[in-house]
Amino acid sequence: MREQQLEKAVNALRNSKYTIAFTGAGISVESGIPPFRGENGIWAKYDSQVLDLDYFHENPKESWSVIREIFYDYFGVAQPNDAHKVLGRMEQQGLLKCVITQNIDNLHQAGGSSVVYEFHGNSQRMVCTQCGHYFPSQDVNFQKLPVTCPKCSGLVKPDFTFFGESIPTEAYAGSLEAARNSEVCLIIGSLGEVMPAAMVPWEAKRNGATIIEINPKPSNFTGPLTDIHLVGKASEVLLALEQRL
Repeated sequence: MREQQLEKAVNALRNSKYTIAFTGAGISVESGIPPFRGENGIWAKYDSQVLDLDYFHENPKESWSVIREIFYDYFGVAQPNDAHKVLGRMEQQGLLKCVITQNIDNLHQAGGSSVVYEFHGNSQRMVCTQCGHYFPSQDVNFQKLPVTCPKCSGLVKPDFTFFGESIPTEAYAGSLEAARNSEVCLIIGSLGEVMPAAMVPWEAKRNGATIIEINPKPSNFTGPLTDIHLVGKASEVLLALEQRL
C-alpha cells in the first residue's frame, strides 16, 4: 500500500504544472523544534498568554523572558533537515512553485526555498511597536530585556503573529492566490487545527487540486480533504518522493 501511494503521489507531481507545499510544525520537529500543541508541545510547558498582544504590552519583561527561551534558545540552534532541503531542491528544479508555512523558524529559507509565504511571520526579524523599524534578531542582545528599539527606544517584538494580531496581508493574499492556482497541494506536518491558515489546502481543493498529505498520523485534513496520505516522517517521505521523481 505504501508503494502504491508513493507512485500515485509521484504521478500527480509529475503531471502538475503548479505545485505548492503547505507546512506546519511537524516538518521542523526533526530539526529539534518541538511542536506548539499536543502532549509534548511548547504550550504544555509554557503559558501561551506571553504571546497575547495585550499581555505582552502590559508585561513586556516577563513575556520577553519566555519568548527568548522558546524562540531563540530552541530556534537559534536549529538547522534545516532533509524535508526542508528536498522542498528547496524541488523549487530549484521547477517542481514546486512556493512554500506556504505556518512556521516562524526560517528553516525553509535556510533549506534553499526562495518563494516562502510566511503565514505567521518570522522569528528572525524584529519590529518596533512604536516606530515600525525592522531589524534582524541577530542584532539583539538577549541579556537585556525587554528588547528596545535602536532608533526610538520603543518596545520591540518579534515579527511574527501574536494572539490578537492579524495575519500579514501579503502572506495571506499570496497564499490564497497560490492555492487557487495549484494543481497539487502538499500538506506536510500540519494537523489543520490553526485557522485561518488551515483554509489554504481547502482553497486548493475547492479549485480542483490533488491533496497529498505527509503526516505520521491522521489530521483534520485526512478524512474530508486528503486524496493521498503518505504516512511517515516528513524527511523520510519527501526523500522517497524525490528519488522517484
